[in-house]
Amino acid sequence: MSLIEDRLAIGDVIIRYADAIDQCDYDRYCTCFTDDVEVAGFSAGSIKGLAEYREWVSAARNKYGRTQHMIGNIQVAVNGDTGTLRSYVQATHELPSDPDHLFVLWAAYNDEMIRTKDGWKIKRHELERLINVKKVPITSL
Repeated sequence: MSLIEDRLAIGDVIIRYADAIDQCDYDRYCTCFTDDVEVAGFSAGSIKGLAEYREWVSAARNKYGRTQHMIGNIQVAVNGDTGTLRSYVQATHELPSDPDHLFVLWAAYNDEMIRTKDGWKIKRHELERLINVKKVPITSL
């Protein structure tokens, strides 16, 4: 692959990630990660391994109704078969228990990428909170 193809393919991983989590398609979501992925910034400690992360993320996601993860400012660097990906996320979460409010998160994802036989995957996934989660009244939107 050329550098441009690699950069586009890496960027496509985070777009697939966002779409899959919003659709609660955990099988597709998991295609974004290596089996030994390390995840940081989502909970008190690191989560190690895709099996543990899948269990954690499905439980966390299922607390909400609909979600929308908007991804932007995608920055990719490639060095052979490894790379880095930094992207902004604005994630809006519907609260079934409180339909008058939404949770909105502004953050960045900092990812270490690796080329595999199945394409580019996230080897280390880190959430960097830029603004803490806020409860927003729907009427103010």
